Amino acid sequence: MSTSSWIRRSHRWVSIAFTLTVIANFAAMAQGSGVPPPWITYAPLLPLALLLFSGLYLFALPYFGRYSSRHSSQRSVGDQEAPLA
Repeated sequence: MSTSSWIRRSHRWVSIAFTLTVIANFAAMAQGSGVPPPWITYAPLLPLALLLFSGLYLFALPYFGRYSSRHSSQRSVGDQEAPLA
């Protein structure tokens, strides 16, 4: 499995973990028994940070692909010189 597909798959799973921690946070606040414990309040921050970094990587991936293909040493078909008559 390539690095890109591994990051894409982990991004999906981390997004599920983030959603569950946010739901748990809202459920703890809806109990109405005062302020929820700090570990519940701050639990979504770790998955959110992981989503930020993996999302930025996945966002920039197509641009890096275009840059490397544009600056490669191989010539495309349109770049070849026409033969002299």
